[in-house]
Amino acid sequence: MRPSNRNKILDAAIRVVHREGVTGITFESVALEAGLTRGGMLYHFPSRDALLLGIHEHLACQWETLLEKVAGKPAHEASAQERIAAYVQACTDGRSTRVELQLMLEGATQPELAAPWAGVLSRWIPVTEDDDANLAAMWVVRLAADGLWVHEPLPARQWQPVCADASVACCWT
Repeated sequence: MRPSNRNKILDAAIRVVHREGVTGITFESVALEAGLTRGGMLYHFPSRDALLLGIHEHLACQWETLLEKVAGKPAHEASAQERIAAYVQACTDGRSTRVELQLMLEGATQPELAAPWAGVLSRWIPVTEDDDANLAAMWVVRLAADGLWVHEPLPARQWQPVCADASVACCWT
């Protein structure tokens, strides 16, 4: 049985975004990058919107896989502290890319594109209770990790790994 070209298309689309930005995503550019025909693309993604959603789902799935690897377990088996620690560590491990940042910013105003990311976040980010200072502190640590994640792919990156280490350590104090 031949493997599906779906992941090949999604990986090619990510390379196109890396080179040309989100606006560079066309059936022609992705088909050329993937070495497929337009018809081969349409089989998996009947529209550009479906392709964009597929990219977001693909990256969100990779993100959740990383979170599970860092935590050593799926979100539903991890404590709130373990979930936020895994999130912070994953955000500060140096894997953030300009492509992910571009896609997240582009998708933030479109609920259907934000949904895959929101699903992952809902499983991994503890909900704070008004009277739980520990969870509130973890929320602040999460915001710091988000800032480091956004800062990572920027060209003028000047922070030190000690910042990431300090953020992770805050989850355990």
